[in-house]
Amino acid sequence: MKIDWADRVATMEDPAVKMMLKITQRTDVISFAGGLPSAKTFPVDRLAAAYAAVLKEQGGAALQYSLAEGYPPLRELLAQRLERSGIACKPENIVITSGSQQAIDFIGRLLLNPGDLIAVENPAYLAALQPFRSYQASFLPVPMDNDGMDVDALARQLKKARPKFIYVNPTFQNPTGITLSLERRRRLGELAASREILLLEDNPYGELRFGGADIPPIKSLADSDWAMYTGTFSKVIAPGLRVGWFVAHPEIAAKVTAAKQLNDILTNSLTQRALHRFLTDTDLDAHIATIIGQYRRQRDAMLAALAAYFPGNVSWTQPEGGMFIWVTLPPGLDARDLLTKAIDEAKVAFVPGTPFHTDGGGHNTFRLSFANTGEEEIASGIARLGALLARHM
Repeated sequence: MKIDWADRVATMEDPAVKMMLKITQRTDVISFAGGLPSAKTFPVDRLAAAYAAVLKEQGGAALQYSLAEGYPPLRELLAQRLERSGIACKPENIVITSGSQQAIDFIGRLLLNPGDLIAVENPAYLAALQPFRSYQASFLPVPMDNDGMDVDALARQLKKARPKFIYVNPTFQNPTGITLSLERRRRLGELAASREILLLEDNPYGELRFGGADIPPIKSLADSDWAMYTGTFSKVIAPGLRVGWFVAHPEIAAKVTAAKQLNDILTNSLTQRALHRFLTDTDLDAHIATIIGQYRRQRDAMLAALAAYFPGNVSWTQPEGGMFIWVTLPPGLDARDLLTKAIDEAKVAFVPGTPFHTDGGGHNTFRLSFANTGEEEIASGIARLGALLARHM
């Protein structure tokens, strides 16, 4: 077929994402590729009870159309929970979205014209770069170190260019696992507000902390209408629910609501009500603590295996939470070439680092996820990968 697709269609498919999804379906490969939460953590029975109770008690109302901005009791509950983290908000600041991914897409849709600039971490979350590319945006890549985005470097870049907004994934970042320091969070919030540049803080992993002190969200520190925030229940309850949230000044929230009305009318009404019931009947903090316990053991198993089996000239991050470890090979090596060998020879998979970089770099880096793999498999897979590195380096 010869179809005259819109220009943006060419940016919608990413080979790295297709590869990740394909690998997760293979049973003969130990996969550290996909950023999947562990299904062992999903509260299946309690969710089933919540759905049953809502259907029995609310009947047709639970299955009817509802408000595009979301189920009011769920937004009220979220406002209370966000207040605990220092984010001052009311229900009118909150829009329930189909995962935080939808909020990211809506911000791109509402703000970007072809050629507009976005400041992003380098490397950055791949599934945020994809929708931004679909709106034909350009990127201002900001370097990172072990304290996260280099905010001083961003300040220097802003003297020469003005992005439409800044996108940052500051806590246990995907792909690196790095966390933006408290000092840099304050500086970034102040910088965005003083320059009157919108800042989108994406925080899907923030509650999965295994060690170290909690660091407040940028939005809680910025106290600014220029700071926006998005989160999700995907990592702390289950991704299949597809329920996230967006928090911003009411004027921005209203625009996101209008975009949602045009896109899908509303996030699944039954699921919102069942999720509200689940959260009312469940100690979510205790549930998250069980996830943290499991993921901490898996992270520790991977860090121990990396230290035991990887060559001495390979380095990696030491995340205090989240789901990811970032590996750096010696210069001159290409993780994309290594991946082919890893799958064919060692039956192990990871994600090469290049797609996460908007400047074409990262050839000698790759991402490992420990969240969806048991401790024994982690040890075995990293041992195989270490042996492969020793043979080919």
